[in-house]
Amino acid sequence: MSELARLRRIGLAAGTAAVLITGLATNAQAATGTIRYFDVNQQEFQISNPPDNVCINLQVRADLIANETNKTVRVYLNQNCAVRVTDLAPGRAVAHVGGPRSVRALD
Repeated sequence: MSELARLRRIGLAAGTAAVLITGLATNAQAATGTIRYFDVNQQEFQISNPPDNVCINLQVRADLIANETNKTVRVYLNQNCAVRVTDLAPGRAVAHVGGPRSVRALD
């Protein structure tokens, strides 16, 4: 699958999730939704309903990461949330940012 087609697919899924999540009540303890990420071989991994302000180490380096939650997700280059890469607003995705290894849902 071409990179453009893959990004379109992720964008569509993220947009759909954002529309669905917007209608749900927020939870003060955790983000509602899923953080999806893919390794360089396009294998998919997911984190469902991540707790707020808790660093979560990814299983693999992420080549593409999509925030399908109702909270902003901070993306870090290293494990244990050591080096910040970017923040992803709900419904946003990013690819090829150095292979992030951890994330944190912000409240």
